[in-house]
Amino acid sequence: MAAPAAAASPGVPARLALEGVAVRRGGREVLRGVSLEVRPGEIFGLLGPNGAGKSTLFAILAGLLRPDAGRFFLDGREIAAGARELRARAGIVFQEPGLDGKLSARENLALAAALHRVGRAEARARVAALLDAAGLSARAREPVERLSGGLRRRLELARALVHRPELVVMDEPTVGLDAAAFRAFWDGVETLRGAEGTTFVLTTHRPDEAERCDRLAILARGAIVACEAPEALRARLAGDLVVVDADRPAEVARALAERLGLETRLGPAGVTVERPSGHALVPRIVELFPPGRLRSVSLRRPTLADAYLAVTGEALDGEVRP
Repeated sequence: MAAPAAAASPGVPARLALEGVAVRRGGREVLRGVSLEVRPGEIFGLLGPNGAGKSTLFAILAGLLRPDAGRFFLDGREIAAGARELRARAGIVFQEPGLDGKLSARENLALAAALHRVGRAEARARVAALLDAAGLSARAREPVERLSGGLRRRLELARALVHRPELVVMDEPTVGLDAAAFRAFWDGVETLRGAEGTTFVLTTHRPDEAERCDRLAILARGAIVACEAPEALRARLAGDLVVVDADRPAEVARALAERLGLETRLGPAGVTVERPSGHALVPRIVELFPPGRLRSVSLRRPTLADAYLAVTGEALDGEVRP
């Protein structure tokens, strides 16, 4: 988990602030009055499933989409709607690969430095340092198309940092990465935050990635419905979670309510019951049903996916539809 960012000092403006950002598509509100503040040096996550509005908000922060309403502030100074200035001053990591596979890792970084008008001597030093930090110095001359997905993702991050931005905005940065590549990518993010004080804003639907953030904004149907540290969001579910997996889960939930007086939630994993002492409830549930009626009854601690479901009533791994 990421180390907590320092609390904002009195009088120090937010690195990034949004007020009342709205986007409409026909009669549908894609973003509904989104307001947030990101502190300097913070790792700030936007958590939600596909369709929650994350990609739209990222497109605005990347300068690719102009909102219908809203104000933007960078280090306390208002910037134009659409945030093109933000894109110039920030580093952007897109979800889709943006590297040139025929160029080497070094050439991709050098090209990015030239586009950001980094001086030649500074660019050489910066490229060398970023290749070293990404673990790519020994493979700097290889075409990017020969690198693994994890190494390419670390190179994407290095490219976003070539002009020393104080803010990096990332869209689903670890989609498709295996566990080892995921850890390596996030080790790099946390090292950069510690060494350079870089502020990170990311969209994600992954609970394990959301745990790496200092604070999370829960985004549901285009609105922020909660904004807290991961541990505070999980603490909203006070007890253990008993999860019942069975055919016809709605019938199981109804039986638990009628015969044991339990409040239940239906989700992708089955029927969930929140209970302070879940271990005592498990045998009562098992005894309630005939043998073979239940596939499994398990006990676990709440996760951010559970917190998202509790706060929004929607599953984090589902796709929100209008």
